[in-house]
Amino acid sequence: MEIALLQMMVTADKETNLKRAEELVKKAACGGADMAVLPEMFNCPYDNAYFREYAEPKGGATYRRLAEMAKEHAIYVVGGSIPQIKENKIYNTSYTFDRQGKEILDYSKTHLFDIQVDGGQAFKESDTLTAGDGLGVFQTEFGLFGLGICFDIRFQSDWELLQKQGALVCIVPGAFNITTGPAHWELLFRARAVDNQLFMVGVSPARDLDFSYHAYGHSLVADPWGSVLAQLGFEEEMAIVTVDLERVASVRRQIPILNPPALE
Repeated sequence: MEIALLQMMVTADKETNLKRAEELVKKAACGGADMAVLPEMFNCPYDNAYFREYAEPKGGATYRRLAEMAKEHAIYVVGGSIPQIKENKIYNTSYTFDRQGKEILDYSKTHLFDIQVDGGQAFKESDTLTAGDGLGVFQTEFGLFGLGICFDIRFQSDWELLQKQGALVCIVPGAFNITTGPAHWELLFRARAVDNQLFMVGVSPARDLDFSYHAYGHSLVADPWGSVLAQLGFEEEMAIVTVDLERVASVRRQIPILNPPALE
């Protein structure tokens, strides 16, 4: 199958962001992609100061536009994430739609991004956001997909559970920064791919130095062997990556760590 990484530049204007997402999804579909993946907080600058202002209830304008993109272009759309408001709480939520524009996943980030790196990045999502619960999983004609958002990737036990449920590919809209990105972004995607012997797909916003939070970019795909099949840079860019799902069974057969033989 073909997966499009849509590393878009996010602005302070929601309508501009939605129109750009529509353009990129159309471009992905015209390029033969089966699935288009948007970045974390694609309709909103990544900053606690913006999350409540930009938040929408489920079924709001962004939700409807994503569904329309999927239906119009007959493509799976993983809607990165947006701030969702529910019972006056704000969540970092990802919606996924099938080729008919039907919602097949509503997942809110489980592990909030609260860090204080010595001499580097400090951020506390929990000042504004509320954690979700459960695992993100959706079915396609290609097989089962898992989904987490950004900081979720650091928690291997979650990805092991997705693998045990049968996930062949795991999608991670994420916005690592210029402190943690160079150190851990590629490392974590390759590690999760090797640990669980599946494909890992990470999609980041492009870097915009005009905002307080500088995304790392470098959207990528890692295969079950840990090889990086594609990786972008800092700028707005799109890549359509071929994902050979038979590679999952092949690697699991060659290195059977998921079902090791019983000890005598």
